[in-house]
Amino acid sequence: MAVKEILLLGNPALYERSVEVAEEDRADLGALIEDLHDTLLDFRGRYGAGRAIAAPQIGVRKRLIYLHLVEPMVFVNPVLTPDGPEMMELWDDCMSFPDLLVRVRRYKRCRLTFSDAAWRQRQIGLEGDLSELLQHEYDHLDGILAVSRAIEPRSFALRSQRGWLA
Repeated sequence: MAVKEILLLGNPALYERSVEVAEEDRADLGALIEDLHDTLLDFRGRYGAGRAIAAPQIGVRKRLIYLHLVEPMVFVNPVLTPDGPEMMELWDDCMSFPDLLVRVRRYKRCRLTFSDAAWRQRQIGLEGDLSELLQHEYDHLDGILAVSRAIEPRSFALRSQRGWLA
């Protein structure tokens, strides 16, 4: 379909909670998924990063996440549940603030229940890097940005300075 503008840090729309994708929205899902795909691949081409994007990042307040690693995956109306108390710390990045890194804590493991693009109910367990990634995207659906999850006031760095980051 089209490359869409990614909303940037400070845009009030990024802080709004998304609504569920309803049964009557199914006919429009294909176009939205294509827009997310095109936007993600465009970002990846420009920045050399980008594995997933949430619909609110392109101004669509729907609970939908698009992931593209080896093959694309779509998560419609996901519900995220931590799978144990173990946490990890990492430098998080975001397409909505591509030059900024934020030190955050995320659950090491989680479970995601969702509908796929064909509206089939699914569930997957996630660990490590994928757990962190889907927690980040899930936060977008609730209007939460990584900057709101910063561990402390000094948990911010510019991407260009990451050579010294631990």
